[in-house]
Amino acid sequence: MSDSSPMIELRRIRDELMRRSRFLLTSHARPDGDSIGSQVAMAAALRALGKSVRLINHDAPPPAYLAFPGVGAIEVAERVDDHAEFDAVIVMECSDLARPGVAGLERFFLINIDHHAGNTLYGAVNWFDESAAACGEMVADVIDVLDVPWSREIGTALYLAILTDTGSFRHGSMTARTFEVARRAIDAGVDPVFLAQTVFDSSSIGKLKLIGALLAGMRIEAGGRLAVLELSDALLAQTGTTVYDTDGIINMPFMANEIQAVALVRAEGTPQQVRVSLRSKGDVDVRTIAGHFGGGGHRNASGFTVSGGPAQVRAQVVGLMREALEAQVAK
Repeated sequence: MSDSSPMIELRRIRDELMRRSRFLLTSHARPDGDSIGSQVAMAAALRALGKSVRLINHDAPPPAYLAFPGVGAIEVAERVDDHAEFDAVIVMECSDLARPGVAGLERFFLINIDHHAGNTLYGAVNWFDESAAACGEMVADVIDVLDVPWSREIGTALYLAILTDTGSFRHGSMTARTFEVARRAIDAGVDPVFLAQTVFDSSSIGKLKLIGALLAGMRIEAGGRLAVLELSDALLAQTGTTVYDTDGIINMPFMANEIQAVALVRAEGTPQQVRVSLRSKGDVDVRTIAGHFGGGGHRNASGFTVSGGPAQVRAQVVGLMREALEAQVAK
């Protein structure tokens, strides 16, 4: 790496990690493969240096991920109370400090590592790299600057991060750097076939029924270019599934060549909140649509949560998505 701004931030992170001993690692609520992989890889590297590490998230990891080393060490809590226990908190994959959903983090020395646009730079040390296809790419750089060799656990966690955040190497800001991390992970002992099968082919019959029900109720908008899926607690109960079973379902409509964007709308909680996940192909930018509602993410994968009725939110989203798709056609 050249002695550029990223290298300067990496060295700052290295120096802070080396001078401290006790770490808390956290990431966003409803963790995905990138957040979990980034945490586990970083934890393994710090432990290799003799550091004390705890991983605390607001929500448990998806059950399938428990097959991978280190994931079972993730604790679930809504707040951190013991200020004396940690020298620093490393927050990964979070554009602001509300994203983890864990109270009390603001009292600590914060190291912020993220690749999402709109990061508020809330840490004492901030490393933001939107060019990274996954936060796991950035963690790989941290591990290298710490001079920690890649173990099988580190390689598995980094491969999990990249595989999931790129949608099986189908979207995101993929570069040669992305595939170099994957290559090194395999050299460290990762079985890419086992890992991919565990992530994508370990679903229940209930999830299969859920996919069928969602696709049966799918609405096609914007001249066949937009698919809208609607999820409810009633549908989850009907199919015997949980929110963990929804992982990856939003990508199913892309099997049709005509579909350029997908919106998954779900009403949840009391008072009612509407959670919307957005996906797209190519240059269709759904991040700006999520930003309209206070959310964020990536160009091709974003989301947000707002208060309101699902029908009203759906209508607003469809209108904005239609405009984005029409603008793309006009280019």
